[in-house]
Amino acid sequence: MIAEVWRVRLMAIKTTGWSPTAHLDSDAAVLAYLEAVFEDGDPALIAAALADVAQVRSSVGAEVRD
Repeated sequence: MIAEVWRVRLMAIKTTGWSPTAHLDSDAAVLAYLEAVFEDGDPALIAAALADVAQVRSSVGAEVRD
């Protein structure tokens, strides 16, 4: 019985994707993001954050060129 209740509760949870790049819409946001990541110090997280910033900067450059 308890297993059935948990299964129903777990099935009812819906999640959506989240990307930090959607929120890096200003230099201040980028700076805050990078400061937090470098404060953490995890090399993998730093690499991912730099890739996020590069993605945002390249998409902004593409919009300007168009």
